[in-house]
Amino acid sequence: MSSLLYFILPVLGGYTVTSLYLLKHPHVLHKRKRTAFYCRHISHRGGCGERIENTMEAFTHAVDLGTGLLELDCHMTRDGHVVVSHDENLLRQTGQGVDVSAVNLQDLPSYKERLEVTFYAGHYSSGSDRKLARLEEVFDKFPNVPVNIEIKEDNERLIQKVSELVSRYGREDISVWASVHSGILRKCRETNPSMPYGFSIGRGVVLLLLFYTGLLPFVPLGESFLQFYLPCVFNRTFIPTQRVLKSRVVISLLQTLTMRKSLFNHLAARGIQVHLFVCNEERDIKAAFDIGATGVMTDYPSVLSNYLSAHRGQD
Repeated sequence: MSSLLYFILPVLGGYTVTSLYLLKHPHVLHKRKRTAFYCRHISHRGGCGERIENTMEAFTHAVDLGTGLLELDCHMTRDGHVVVSHDENLLRQTGQGVDVSAVNLQDLPSYKERLEVTFYAGHYSSGSDRKLARLEEVFDKFPNVPVNIEIKEDNERLIQKVSELVSRYGREDISVWASVHSGILRKCRETNPSMPYGFSIGRGVVLLLLFYTGLLPFVPLGESFLQFYLPCVFNRTFIPTQRVLKSRVVISLLQTLTMRKSLFNHLAARGIQVHLFVCNEERDIKAAFDIGATGVMTDYPSVLSNYLSAHRGQD
């Protein structure tokens, strides 16, 4: 037994030292990713705290404030148009419980006059534009603005149509595939491998396992973006519907396990951007940057713009 320990302990020690060194110096094994854009200011649903979510008015407002990335979700109408909508069923957004896929573009209902901000309980947005936007409209008006496109449904026709629009507008390098589902994200990548993509939930779990076992510095990563919740917003600005996420113990554990500055610094050194969301108060924006986020996603683009202006060169 002692002879076995005599062999194992130096091996484990050498592995640990090597892993820690490579965690801080990933360039030794990995070429830094070079995405076409780098952003610190991301507008969630187009900045849905200041204008009605995912409308052209919201996107225009965010871009005018200097946002570096528009985050949005897509669904397809019955007649084949890709529209920007967080939900497939429009009850929350419009008051009418119809699915986007069940109606033609011209029959889509309008947004409510006032819409509660999902990640800022008790706060509402309004605006003059209450029309669901088409993805093509966003591409046409903002040809040079990066867009993060989340695909929520396993719909190959939708994925193909989004890919075609991206290719038609020649914006593969500034359009990001995103999905929480690994299977959907795999189909997105197979359909258009030229677009950068982010971590799914499954791949995020793998990332954490690699990090805590010390294997991460040795493993190549295809993703260019990690987008994750800032846990401290749970049960304060964001009230989750899942019972398990209402527990302070669960949120504390989530905070401890995921908000690792050494992990975020390692990813950033490899050229993988880390975006934390949804930060609607200055203290949350500060917390995100302090923990190593390279960018922050917000419902309030003016709040984030003011913060970045006031702290230029400090983060």
